[in-house]
Amino acid sequence: MSSELWSWTASELASAIAAGKITSVEATESALARMEAVNPALNAVVDPLPEQAMEAAKAADAALRAHGPSGPLHGVPVTVKINVDYKGRATTNGVVKFKDLIAPEDGSVVRGIKAAGGVIIGRTNTPCFSMRAFTSNDLHGMTVNPHDSTITPGGSSGGAGSATAAGIGAMGHGNDIGGSVRGPAYHCGLYGLRPTAGIAGAYSPSQLAERMIVSQMSSVQGPLARSVEDVRLAMLALAKPDPRDVWQTPSTGLFAPLGHAPCKVALAAESPDFPTDPAVSAAIRKAGAILADAGYEVVEVPTPSFQEAVEYWRIVLGNEMRAGLAGLMQEIGDAKMKKALEVTLRGVPEISDRDGMLKLIAKRSTILREWQAFLADYPLILTATCWSKPFEEDYDQRDDLDADAFFAAMAPLTGTPTIGLPGFSVPVDTVPGKPMGVQLISARYGDRALLEAGAVIERGIGPIAPIDPRG
Repeated sequence: MSSELWSWTASELASAIAAGKITSVEATESALARMEAVNPALNAVVDPLPEQAMEAAKAADAALRAHGPSGPLHGVPVTVKINVDYKGRATTNGVVKFKDLIAPEDGSVVRGIKAAGGVIIGRTNTPCFSMRAFTSNDLHGMTVNPHDSTITPGGSSGGAGSATAAGIGAMGHGNDIGGSVRGPAYHCGLYGLRPTAGIAGAYSPSQLAERMIVSQMSSVQGPLARSVEDVRLAMLALAKPDPRDVWQTPSTGLFAPLGHAPCKVALAAESPDFPTDPAVSAAIRKAGAILADAGYEVVEVPTPSFQEAVEYWRIVLGNEMRAGLAGLMQEIGDAKMKKALEVTLRGVPEISDRDGMLKLIAKRSTILREWQAFLADYPLILTATCWSKPFEEDYDQRDDLDADAFFAAMAPLTGTPTIGLPGFSVPVDTVPGKPMGVQLISARYGDRALLEAGAVIERGIGPIAPIDPRG
C-alpha cells in the first residue's frame, strides 16, 4: 500500500495519518521514492531534503501518538519553492550568485508549513530571480513539464507545478506577482490559488533589502495541488500569523470547511483584445455549465478590461523594477532572464520623475474601484487563465516575439496582481499530455467563494491523477 501513497492527495494522507491507518514515515518514504524515480526526468526539485524529511516524519508520528495531529497537514509530504527561506539552506532564487545565500532561520512559508505538521521533502525550481513565466536558470537548469516536454511548466513556480503534477509531494508551494502560481497550475493541469494579498505570510530573513512598494502590495504566497481540499488545507498552513510580515492580515473563517453558496457569476469566454484559442473558450463554457447546473447564476457579460489591468501591471511594476531589481538582474542575472526583462520592458514608457511615479501608483485605486463595483454585482468572474493554450518552452526567448501580444494573451493572469485581486486556476478539459484550465476571480477576501466554486467544478470534472513523465 505504501508504494502508492505518493499518488494520494494531501487531504487523503492527512486523514489516514490522523486515523492511524498509515504513518507519516510510510507516506514520506513513498513520496521520496517517487521523487527519486521521476525527478531526474523533470528537474523539478533542485534541493532534495530526504534526511530532514525522514526526521520530520518520525517526529510527526511520535507527536501524533503523544497528543494527536499538530495541524491540517500533519505528516503530509510537500514541497516548497527555493526562493523562500529554509534554515541552513541556500535561498538561491535561481541565481548563480546566491548559491551560498544561507537562510539564518525559517521564513514565514516554511514556519507555517512546519507548524501545520507538513513534512518538507524538497525545494522546487524557479527561473532566475523568479521573474519569468518559464522555469530555467544557469544554476539549477531547466524544469520539464510532466505532461509534455515541449510545453513549459510555467513560471515562476514551474518546479512546484511540475513536481505536484507528477506526484512528488501532495502539495507544492509557490508565489505569485504576475501569475506565478496560477500560470504553472494552468500549464501543469492543477489547482492553483493566488490568495488575497496579505493573507499568507511572506517574510524571508535572508532578503537583501526590503522590496519596493508595488512588489510588496502585489506579491503573494499560494499553493498548487491536485484537489481543492488540498488548497484549503495548504492555506490554513500558509495563513499562520507571522509578526515579521508587516502586510499580513487575519484570515479568520476564510478557509474553514467549504459549503455550497451559489452566487452570480460573470462568464467571459473570449477576449475583445486577443484572439482566444477555441480550446480555452470551450473549457470556460464547460465550467460555466457545471456551475449553472449546481445553482450558480452564470451570465455572459463584459467585465472590466483585463487589457487595461495588464498594461498597468507592466508600466507600474516595470518602472519600479527600473529603479531597483532590473539593475541587479542586468548585473548578475542569466541570459534568459535578461531577455525576459527586455521583453517585459519593451515599449513600456519610462517614468523617471517623482510626481509621475506617485500619480501612477495612485491610479491603482481608480482601476481597482471599477473592478470592485463590478464584483459587487457579480461576486465571481469565470474566465481564462491565459487566452492562449499553454506556451511552448522558452517562448519568451523567440527573436520574433511580439511582446504586446504575449502580455495580451496573459492579461487575465498577469493583470490582476497589482490591483490585489485573488484568482484560482482550475483544471478543466485537462488530459494526460494536454493541460487546460480556467480561472475564477473574486473581490478581495473572496477566497472562500473561489474555493467553493472550484469544488463544484471539481465534482463535475472528476479527480486529477498524477502524471508519469516517463510515458
